[in-house]
Amino acid sequence: MSLHHWITASRMATDWLGSVVSINCGLTLGVYQGEVSSVDHTSQTISLRQPYHNGVRCPLPEVTFSAIDIKELKFLDVHNTVNKPSTGQGAATESSSIPSARHGQSNRVALPHVTSGSSHSGTAPITILRRGRQMAPAGSSNSRGAPQAAQKKNSARNGGPARTRDDECFGGGTDENMDADFDFEGNLALFDKAAVFSQIDGTGGHGNRAQHHNAQGDQKPLSYRHDENILEAKPVIYRQITVPQQGGKEYYTDSGLVVPSIPYELHKRLLASAERWGLCLERRLETTGVCSSQMALTLLGGPNRLTPKNVHQRPTVVLLCGPHIQGAQGVSCGRHLANHGVEVILFLPNFVKMQEAVTGEVHLYARTGSKQVAGVKDLPTSPVDLVINCLDCHENPLLREQSWYQSAADWANQNRAPVLSIDPAVGGPHQPVEAKWSLSLGLPLPLAETESRVYLCDIGIPKLVFQEVGIRYRSPFGCKFVIPLHTP
Repeated sequence: MSLHHWITASRMATDWLGSVVSINCGLTLGVYQGEVSSVDHTSQTISLRQPYHNGVRCPLPEVTFSAIDIKELKFLDVHNTVNKPSTGQGAATESSSIPSARHGQSNRVALPHVTSGSSHSGTAPITILRRGRQMAPAGSSNSRGAPQAAQKKNSARNGGPARTRDDECFGGGTDENMDADFDFEGNLALFDKAAVFSQIDGTGGHGNRAQHHNAQGDQKPLSYRHDENILEAKPVIYRQITVPQQGGKEYYTDSGLVVPSIPYELHKRLLASAERWGLCLERRLETTGVCSSQMALTLLGGPNRLTPKNVHQRPTVVLLCGPHIQGAQGVSCGRHLANHGVEVILFLPNFVKMQEAVTGEVHLYARTGSKQVAGVKDLPTSPVDLVINCLDCHENPLLREQSWYQSAADWANQNRAPVLSIDPAVGGPHQPVEAKWSLSLGLPLPLAETESRVYLCDIGIPKLVFQEVGIRYRSPFGCKFVIPLHTP
């Protein structure tokens, strides 16, 4: 039976007053549920009191719909009124659906005419469909007392399986106006922050913190805040390294520890003592090469530059080395860089006599397949990614006056690439090669005041070896092998 015929049947329409219905007005207007309050035969309208729109309580007490706007009308529940006979309509308690007669009409949906009706203080027995399960407002007589058979049958007729257990657990609805704004300030004013912190502290104050006692008189441990240390804290000693001979300068780590410089004579005695205990030159060269190569890899970009997908942009490093121990340290660094995929070019001048340590490192470097040149003319003319300077020698400062040294220093200054100096020698204020970073070994030497950033490398000298030469030592490296040093 169409909606038009249903409304025109006066006797039947009046019998459905007080019933709970669901009206589908299409995608634009949505779905309304509520109790039928009136049916107008002349204007072909139906009114719902205390309506719900798409599962949300409407702020208006009554809404009126025109028959032309209704696509489908479902009966969710029947309210037994005094006008309804006790027999003949007993089967009407089941949910039913009446499609609207819209044949031959346009698809345009007009807005329903809303009338302002009187507000009712009582709660109507409205059953709404929300998120796939039926929910009844609080205080409804049908929320818990309805027979399970009728609820199961109503759910099956509405297009879903029986959910009686869900109705019992989640059936408590609410009549509160969901459109009202929540009063955050008023709710926050109900929280007494001072009283809560006073209860946490136990005594009402943050400074005085007494011990708690139970009924037996046993003492309970003190209560601590989240930012307090449970263990007794000792004062931090920032000067953990003391030397018998000051080098004239002091440096500081990132955590504030003092690292004093030492003169080259004390540094030489320290390395000789370490060699007597087994830290031979080969071990020192390998440790220096590993740590300096790690620093160089970081300066080259680290994981952002050296990836398997970036083989077409391999960084290029030029090593400027001399025929001495400092040069051997640079060759060791170049070997580790070549093993990590860096394109390395080694500059080492041809000499008839070369130290044995340099010869051994050069033979290992040659096994990497990297390039080695003996003249500055064979070095790249375009800027490279990094230049590592190992030209200086602590034992022979006169090397700076030789032509090969000066030509290599001039090439480094003109290449416009950043320079890393490994174990730089103590010299005058003017350095032949302007370095951006300087890496000292063990303890720093009193380097000249330049714009170079000083770093310190751990070469593995034990604590008692420092003590043997009169240095009270505690490692400032922490979890790292290379740390930056700062001047005051």
